[in-house]
Amino acid sequence: MNRIDRLSAILIQLQSKKVVTAQQIADRFDISLRTVYRDIRALEAAGVPLGAEAGVGYFIMEGYNLPPVKFSKEEAGALLMAAKLAEQQTDKSIRKSLEDALIKIRSALKLDEKEFLESIEDHIEVLPPPIQSDTRFPDHYLSDIQTALATRRVINFDYYSPYNASFTNRDVEPLSLCFYSRHWHLIGYCKLRKALRDFRSDRIMKLKITSHTFEETIENRYHSLEDLLTRAQDLQEVMVRISQKVAQYISEQKYYMGFVESKSGPANDELMKFMVGDLEVFAHWLLQFSDEVTVIEPVELRNQVMALIEKAFRHYFKK
Repeated sequence: MNRIDRLSAILIQLQSKKVVTAQQIADRFDISLRTVYRDIRALEAAGVPLGAEAGVGYFIMEGYNLPPVKFSKEEAGALLMAAKLAEQQTDKSIRKSLEDALIKIRSALKLDEKEFLESIEDHIEVLPPPIQSDTRFPDHYLSDIQTALATRRVINFDYYSPYNASFTNRDVEPLSLCFYSRHWHLIGYCKLRKALRDFRSDRIMKLKITSHTFEETIENRYHSLEDLLTRAQDLQEVMVRISQKVAQYISEQKYYMGFVESKSGPANDELMKFMVGDLEVFAHWLLQFSDEVTVIEPVELRNQVMALIEKAFRHYFKK
């Protein structure tokens, strides 16, 4: 990228956020901090009203507007693919807002860019996930949760637990939205349980944003997703050895079961780590792989697998 293009791109980046750090600019364009400082001075010399706050970053003075942003065909195509994914991986509230936003974006495209999108739109498809959300639940609260995250407001909702098939009313300080295992999850500090909890968004009912605000505290701050989910759901670490023959066929399945990471084993196999909430369910899943899988830990899981094998043996070899 030549310097003129980079300066234009830096200007757009500065307009996209309230404050942008020099390191963020350096990381995006793979340049040194010294080059960033030179580019900032060049923009100032060109008449762009930039402000800077020591130790924080750079910003564009309020009231300064750039001409409308133009998209390349490649950028427009990337937005189309993102929209196709969002149609299947978000809820009703986000899909409606996304549809409105895309109409505005399309209106800013040049004729050849519009024709490019129209020519490929019907040839790009994201198939719906194999596990569908329960139709009894509205699953349209992601937009409200975003608002609560931005304003640091406590939210109140009824949450359905499939384990005891009942609802409990919760007041929650929302901390994050995470997408994993084919679902959006609200991570928040639950005042009922007085601890971090993980709530699947498609099990939430009657959500409302309260007038109560909150500040992050040491107790509800988290540093990694794995640590968070372990504490929020009382998950248990599981290590298994799986043959390469089986490992290559469970690329999708393993994520439903809490897969975290894997590494090559000593005997042409893989050592896989899972974070599991229900050892019995996990034991049932492992049984299908017969002697192609070995439980390393915990011992409780190995015992459950053996108990299931013995139960099946007694069932099929009744006298």
